[in-house]
Amino acid sequence: MLAFPESREVAARVAAAADVEFAEIAVHKFPDGESRIALPCQLPENVLVFRSLDKPNEKLVELVLAAATARQLGACRLTLVAPYLCYMRQDKAFSPGEAISQQVIGKLLADYFDAVVSVDPHLHRVHRLADAIPVKTAVAITAAEAMSEYLDGHLENPILVGPDGESEQWVASIARRSKLEYYVASKQRMGDKEVVVSLPEAAYGGRHVVLVDDMASTGRTLAAASRELCRYQPASITVMVTHALFVGDALAKITAAGVGQVWSSDSILHPSNSISLAGSLARALRELIDQTR
Repeated sequence: MLAFPESREVAARVAAAADVEFAEIAVHKFPDGESRIALPCQLPENVLVFRSLDKPNEKLVELVLAAATARQLGACRLTLVAPYLCYMRQDKAFSPGEAISQQVIGKLLADYFDAVVSVDPHLHRVHRLADAIPVKTAVAITAAEAMSEYLDGHLENPILVGPDGESEQWVASIARRSKLEYYVASKQRMGDKEVVVSLPEAAYGGRHVVLVDDMASTGRTLAAASRELCRYQPASITVMVTHALFVGDALAKITAAGVGQVWSSDSILHPSNSISLAGSLARALRELIDQTR
C-alpha cells in the first residue's frame, strides 16, 4: 500500500490489518504551488493507493501524478483506497451551464484506477458507487459496524437520532446492530444559512442522545437538531459522524448548541477522530486481493 504523507498513520494501520506492505509517497511542494511526487522504484503488479479526498483540488492532481507514475513503474492493477470521496454530491446540473462534478471526477478516477474502495460515499440520485465511478470494481463499505462497536463501550442505552431524512440509512443500520431505539428528524432549509429541524415525539428527557450522520460539514443541521433536543433536557448530546469535514467554525457551532462530545471516524483526519476504520477497510481489501489471485 502506498500512502501520502498526511495519511501515513491511518494508512499504516489499514495496511497492517490487511497484511500488506506499506510505503510512503514522497511529496515536495515547490514555491509556485506545484508538487513533485516520488514513488518507490520497485512496485508489485497490484498496488493500493491510500488517500482520503477531503480538500480535494490539490490532492486530486497529486493522486493522478502518483497513479500515472505507478503504471510507468510496472503496476498492472491500481486500487484507490479513498475513505472519503470528493465531488460526489452534485450528480445533476441544477442550473444551466453547471458542471456535473460527480461525472467529471468519477471519470477522472476511473481513467487512472481499476478499483475504488470508499466508506459511506455521499450519493443522492445515483445510488451505486460503480455508477458514480465507472471502474471495474467499486466497493462502498459502511462505518456502521465500527461505530456500533465504539458506541457499545461508551454509552449506556443511548437513543439515536438522525438529524434529517438523508441520515436514516446510517442511524437505522447502527440501531439494528446495537439493538437501540432510534428516530429520524425532518429538516427544512429556510435559506442559504438557516435550517429548521423538527424532532419526532419521543422520550428524550434524561437520556443519552446520539446524533448520527454520514458527514458534518457546516454543522448547521446538527446544531439545529441539538438545540431542539436541549428543550427535552437529555442527559447528554453526542454527535457521531463518519466524515468529519467541519468547515470553518462548524465544530464550535455545534458545541455551542449543546453537543458535549463529537466522535468521528478516521476517514478524514480531525481532532474528533475516535473510531478506527482499519478493520473494516482491511476486510474489504483482503476480499479484493483474494479475488485477483
